[in-house]
Amino acid sequence: MAEIYRTTNFILESHERPEVDRNDGGHIKISPIEDVSDRTQLSPALAIELMRFTMVAGLAFTTAMAQQGITLGRINYQENGNWKPHLHIHLYGRAINAQYQKFGDPIKPGHREEYQPLTIEDCQLIATELEKLFGEEKFSDQQWGL
Repeated sequence: MAEIYRTTNFILESHERPEVDRNDGGHIKISPIEDVSDRTQLSPALAIELMRFTMVAGLAFTTAMAQQGITLGRINYQENGNWKPHLHIHLYGRAINAQYQKFGDPIKPGHREEYQPLTIEDCQLIATELEKLFGEEKFSDQQWGL
């Protein structure tokens, strides 16, 4: 996994073996830095922080991919942790002009060899957008009670 952004409590990473091809929208993941098996183990403050991070990451992902010429019509957020009890949230970009994972169709889980991961530039653009969004009043610690 390639790290995109880190807060005190969470990390955003890009998959090296994504379940959605970069040109179909891409695939990123948010995990808590401290290992927890599911959301019921989060404190109220961490649960709020995770929700805020998923929202900001989704917006940053959408903006960054648009700058790369990939229009995301939707992001699917999926909480996982089945095979290893470790909470993580997948963000699956759903590009309007997707070829493998067609926009509007359900995600077909699983990696395929032809799926390309996000580029270093994609990840840098996402990180830049995250910095910008976290600086806005709407996503400030004070606004979220953190």
